[in-house]
Amino acid sequence: MRFLSRRLVMPNDLNYANALFGGRALEWIDEEAAIYAICQLETNFLVTKHIGEISFESPAIQGDVVEFGLETKKVGRTSITVSCLVRNKATKKTICYADDIVFVRVDPDSKKPMPHGKTMEQLVTQTEEEIRSLNMTE
Repeated sequence: MRFLSRRLVMPNDLNYANALFGGRALEWIDEEAAIYAICQLETNFLVTKHIGEISFESPAIQGDVVEFGLETKKVGRTSITVSCLVRNKATKKTICYADDIVFVRVDPDSKKPMPHGKTMEQLVTQTEEEIRSLNMTE
């Protein structure tokens, strides 16, 4: 799993218990997973089809920096399935885990599913090349 982005928990992100509101965490997960899928499939014409199991493990409080780890689980003809782990940047403690987030490529005009033309093998190679070009290590 690669941790690709971070967010700062601000006062507007808190619930009545002064912890990160679950709905805000889900909003962030959907956005981060969509950006990841867009980069993987190299198309902006994706819609969220499904989010599977969501597990809240520990709270995040105001001032915490949370980071988002994402990985590709499966690639279909028109879809990509990813997982997202949200954790506290400082403590590495899991805040939330969302599994089986499915995005489907759609035709911009008809909004019907259409093939994206990628395979898991292509995405693995693409990711390795991206890491190399950015001089990053996993």
